[in-house]
Amino acid sequence: MFLENCKKAGSIEVICGSMFSGKTEELIRRMKRAVFANQKVAIYKPAIDVRYSESEVVSHDSHKIASTPISDPKEMLAALNEGIDVLGVDEAQFFDSSIIETVQELANNGIRVIIAGLDTDFLGKPFGPMPSLMAIAEDVLKVHAVCVKCGSPAQHSHRLSENSDLVVLGEKNIYEPLCRHCYNAAIAREAELTGKLDFPDEDKQ
Repeated sequence: MFLENCKKAGSIEVICGSMFSGKTEELIRRMKRAVFANQKVAIYKPAIDVRYSESEVVSHDSHKIASTPISDPKEMLAALNEGIDVLGVDEAQFFDSSIIETVQELANNGIRVIIAGLDTDFLGKPFGPMPSLMAIAEDVLKVHAVCVKCGSPAQHSHRLSENSDLVVLGEKNIYEPLCRHCYNAAIAREAELTGKLDFPDEDKQ
């Protein structure tokens, strides 16, 4: 969905998928198209995401774009007074639920909001505010990585470490993309090795 010529048509677009699926790459591509269309843009990311850069959104393929790190989604409302046409959000799963109301307000005031984030966590469960963001969006694109075990489209971010915290920043040394079959097989092997039938409940982490 590309709305470069609709400067006052507020909307919400969500790009979701597993790790290594190209979410950030697609976000950067859409933002750069908006810049080419002479639109005023702003892009935000969670302040905790410092894997590649503290002040830029960077894809796994090393494409990057300047961004503003924030801790509170409501900080993005400053865009309403800055004449922003297109606003991008990376790693939206790390924000709290206030991002839902925030992007609604931005879109209702004529800003095109483009959001990228993981739709599921390492447990295979819906991640943070992403389900709600997908529900209120005009357009949702689900992208897939390639399963490192069998080459099928991958939708799961399988964690290789034993850390059970919900949020663990990392790259290929900690996560691998797997399809449903290979993910379930990996979880079954881990359960057999550890003697656990399941991962800890999220509310106990």
